[in-house]
Amino acid sequence: MDVASLLARRRMTRSFDGSPVELPWLVAACETALLAPTAGHSAGVTLSVVGHDRVGEYLEVATDPTWRTRSTRYPGWARAGGLVLVSSRVSAYLERYREPDKAASGLGERDAWPVPYWYGDAAMATMALLLLVEEAGLAAGLWGAFRNVEAVREWAGLVDDELFATVFVGRPDGHDRPSTSLTRPVPTRAERVRRLS
Repeated sequence: MDVASLLARRRMTRSFDGSPVELPWLVAACETALLAPTAGHSAGVTLSVVGHDRVGEYLEVATDPTWRTRSTRYPGWARAGGLVLVSSRVSAYLERYREPDKAASGLGERDAWPVPYWYGDAAMATMALLLLVEEAGLAAGLWGAFRNVEAVREWAGLVDDELFATVFVGRPDGHDRPSTSLTRPVPTRAERVRRLS
């Protein structure tokens, strides 16, 4: 299947059927996703694979009892076949951009980055993983790093990393409800492509 078809088919899934994703496949997919670009060959993005048997444990750390009680999506997330934590080691970028061939950039300190490459690299690896999941006939959903981030980092042993997102992976159960965000009026894709020539 070509990349355009994968992009057209890909949708965020938040309700899975409970069957495990083969860990060797998921590990291999993560290794392939890390072929995505990395600024200055910093290699600061890490993909941490969590098996089906620990998805519930992750959700216990990443959420709270009130959210789990009221969220209609919690049961679907909890049935994911596995998940991947996407993180970046910021120090890898700072160290790389202090090296002689990059030092003139002035990016050896965190505050010097107007747009930190570690976020861009993490996003590119995440997109690569989403496309590999789609190509394999599986489904994935993105869980943003906006809830209990420090507790998740500690649980996963990501002491030196910034958590970017979590990708839930599995087989859809057909009960996923489309996001209400999809009903928002937005400019078309053609309207968002500008020609400056």
